[in-house]
Amino acid sequence: MSGHQWINPGKDRALNTPLAEALSAVLLVAVLVWAVIRPFGLPEAVMAVPAAGIAVATGAISLDHARAEAERLGPVVGFLAAVLVLAHFCDLEGLFQACGAWMARWAAGRPVRLLTAVFGLASVITAVLSLDATVVLLTPVVFATAARTGARPKPHVYACTHLSNTASLLLPVSNLTNLLAFAASGLGFTRFAALMALPWLVAIGAEYLVFRRFFVRDLSAAAPGPGTGGETPGLPLFAVVTVACTLAGFVVASALGIDPAWAATAGALVLAARVLLRRGATPMTVVRAASPGFLAFVLALGVVVRAVVDNGLAGALGHVLPGGTGLPALLGVAALAAVLANLINNLPAVLVLLPLAAPAGPGAVLAVLLGVNIGPNLTYAGSLATLLWRRIVHQHEHEVDLGEFTRLGLLAVPSALVAAVVALWGSLQVM
Repeated sequence: MSGHQWINPGKDRALNTPLAEALSAVLLVAVLVWAVIRPFGLPEAVMAVPAAGIAVATGAISLDHARAEAERLGPVVGFLAAVLVLAHFCDLEGLFQACGAWMARWAAGRPVRLLTAVFGLASVITAVLSLDATVVLLTPVVFATAARTGARPKPHVYACTHLSNTASLLLPVSNLTNLLAFAASGLGFTRFAALMALPWLVAIGAEYLVFRRFFVRDLSAAAPGPGTGGETPGLPLFAVVTVACTLAGFVVASALGIDPAWAATAGALVLAARVLLRRGATPMTVVRAASPGFLAFVLALGVVVRAVVDNGLAGALGHVLPGGTGLPALLGVAALAAVLANLINNLPAVLVLLPLAAPAGPGAVLAVLLGVNIGPNLTYAGSLATLLWRRIVHQHEHEVDLGEFTRLGLLAVPSALVAAVVALWGSLQVM
């Protein structure tokens, strides 16, 4: 995947500047509010697609700019679709049920050990199968495992949402924001992973220490006797081998200059074909697993954000974005990205900041990524993953307290973000 330079903001704009600024801002707010609330359970694209159309029709963004943005996001969206299908069919193969059984056995009724298992498993699943797999597929398994072991679910369920963001730093495939940063960074797959490995480990470690302290009462509560009944599912080797081969394919494809999306598509097709041949799914299952509505939302959101950028936001942020790649500059870039992610959601934030950070080199791009991946743990609206996690938690009749969520974020986000930026700076010096 290769990034495209953005055309000069303001060129070919049909609308007067004040009106264009106001309209593009209103459209972005409407899209984000709809994504947070989702009235009547309608998908995010119901608002985003018409908003993008209005932006183009009124001249808030030129047709050329809208087309350029769609072309820039196209390969990223294709990659995302393949990874979503891969994760879905791993679930159908029984991978997540096997993971839950392993967590229950390893925890042996001890809440601290269960938290450690959740942290380890969620970190790996997020890194390899993307944050959506952790939020949508692992969170229900963690609820069931906590009930099975007699542990209080809160620390372990909160870990799922925090790690769906923080633990998505490692690979280009771990998060949609990563795919965008990967395209803008000019790095290969292995070099991206090598630079992010230490920040990934350090951020997860900082989160773990905060969780141990913050949930000390829940983790020290005596379990009322863990359940041990039920069959223990075996590890689905075919799914594991397919995922491993897909990861190897990413590395090989990147080294050969081939778009890694082809490797993701191959892995998804292999797993989907196996389930289809065994009549465990239909072609429509594959289409639904790719979440076409969400993909349309991502493309439409990109166009709306581009309209906001074209109408002044890029210039305003350009004045406050630190320059250079020294440690103070990287800390400033990451902090700005984290704040922006909580104000307008991390996906629009990364779309806005990457073109501004890219001229400073890969270090600044990766610092933006640290901010937009770790920062959203501060608020509900910081990332789409957290919004989705809230819906899943409510489906399990477990309430999330806004004050508690925010207090946890105020402790976890600064500690994990500062530690990860320092680790990134160190990695850049060594490599």
